[in-house]
Amino acid sequence: MLGKKSIRVNGADCGVEALILGAITSIGGFLFGYDTGQISGMLLFRDFKDRFGQVDTPEGRDFQPIIQSLLVSLMSIGTLLGALSASYTADWWGRRKSLTFGVGVFIIGNIIQITAMNHWVHMMMGRFVAGLGVGNLSVGVPMFQSECSPREIRGAVVASYQLMITFGILIANLVNYGVREIEDQSASWRIVIGLGIAFSLPLGLGILLVPESPRWLAARSRWDEARLSLARLRGMKNDPQHQLIEDDMVEMKGILEKERAVGVGSWAECFVPKPNGVPKQVYRTILGISLHFLQQWTGVNYFFYYGATIFESAGIEDPIQTQLILGAVNVACTFYGLYVVEKYGRRWPLLIGAIWQAAWLAVFASMGTALDPENNRTSGILMIVSAAMFIASFAVTWGPICWVVIGETFPLRTRAKQASLATAGNWLGNCEYLASLPKDTMLILFSVMISFLTPLATDGIGYAYGFVFVATNIAGALLVYFFLYESVSLSLENVDTMYSQPDLKPWTSKKWMPPGYVTRMNRDEDFFHNDRAQHASGVDDLDDRTTAVPSGRPSRVVDEEKKADGVNGLGATESREERVNRAV
Repeated sequence: MLGKKSIRVNGADCGVEALILGAITSIGGFLFGYDTGQISGMLLFRDFKDRFGQVDTPEGRDFQPIIQSLLVSLMSIGTLLGALSASYTADWWGRRKSLTFGVGVFIIGNIIQITAMNHWVHMMMGRFVAGLGVGNLSVGVPMFQSECSPREIRGAVVASYQLMITFGILIANLVNYGVREIEDQSASWRIVIGLGIAFSLPLGLGILLVPESPRWLAARSRWDEARLSLARLRGMKNDPQHQLIEDDMVEMKGILEKERAVGVGSWAECFVPKPNGVPKQVYRTILGISLHFLQQWTGVNYFFYYGATIFESAGIEDPIQTQLILGAVNVACTFYGLYVVEKYGRRWPLLIGAIWQAAWLAVFASMGTALDPENNRTSGILMIVSAAMFIASFAVTWGPICWVVIGETFPLRTRAKQASLATAGNWLGNCEYLASLPKDTMLILFSVMISFLTPLATDGIGYAYGFVFVATNIAGALLVYFFLYESVSLSLENVDTMYSQPDLKPWTSKKWMPPGYVTRMNRDEDFFHNDRAQHASGVDDLDDRTTAVPSGRPSRVVDEEKKADGVNGLGATESREERVNRAV
């Protein structure tokens, strides 16, 4: 049976179920990438154009630019709203059921698309609904992975989400490439969409077979279930009293007890400073949103947008082949990112990655403006190298590590809300589709950004536009250096403790050690032995508190326990050992 074996991974005791959990939840990233990548190829299919296009051309029907933009962008708008909704579903129903809900919405959206016949609005609304599901998953998956993964491998597990995004994009391009021989039939694009449903089922069903988040259970005073969940994730299902599980429980309880004392986390306190005992709460909200917004503005979409043009100068004319080449580089390098995030942490890879990306963007933009790659093969080859070097860096650093950061930076009190806001910032920053918007539409929708984005709507993006992304990468490097704390190898509870240190600076945070640790990987056993004894002696106080849970309501479990104590007199007759076990 699952959960009986403990496997050593990077020095951590991991259960088989923890590894299965990581693999299953990563499918959420695959769906993200697959749904994002499929539309670019579908827009080229003849049957898709004939059914949903608006303009008659000698080659057949085609799309008006604004309609094509809406077909692409409504998915992103849906994902933004879905990301915000995840804060509610993840807290109300638990992390697992929330992910199943997200898959269900994604499937409904795909069914709407498959059943579209001749009207683009039908297809557009299907993409919008599918986007709601993908957005929900884009918050729930990294959060669930962070809460369940042992701290020693948490970074690599969450980084696998980005790996699966890149893999999903690559598979979508391969499927598009494979079915283009039947592009005159509706089966071409319906197969592409239908496969998305098949890919989603292992996540929607498989997630119900793995343990629930122990931190979500603990926040509702379901301590026995939280202990069993931790034991299963550590591969110690038959030994839930193991010292390692005890130490994990003690660490988790320390922060939860403090959060009980200060009440419930609201949306407002994510933005308005409040003396609630949670360190740097607004600081962390803004940090998460900024990092994910800048992840999209590193320029990665700029390279994919220009890929066809620069690869054509080197003799590769098929745009789908171009996407396959760039996608393959993206996937291959993200594998290395799983190693980097655990070996070198979060801060230095992000910092070096941003500087590296800015340098290659500068080369790319300089060559493009000096020598047009469409007419100069040497310029085109150098720009291809620049694009590949940029994408390699993004795949190793900013691509996966930003997802790791939002999974571990926020306090449990408002984790779902802050993760939703950070992920919404990612989708808000994803606006490469603005390239096809007419000027008047952009003026109405994005009047604040019109002076910046007008070139996208008139003459197209000039290669000099790459210098803008040089600036955004430098901004990202500065943000990381001055504001991001190093959280590698820390438990989620100790991340909170680190942010509470008044004299600790982000650039010195790598040296910080949590109380009771010799190194970030090794505990002081004497310290934890004393801490467990102290915690047991004070466990009576737990029953006199109401657990504040993220949904905004007191824990029903605690209320029912109190009522039972009052009716049956258990509070007066239970032995001390029974009260300790019940609280734990």
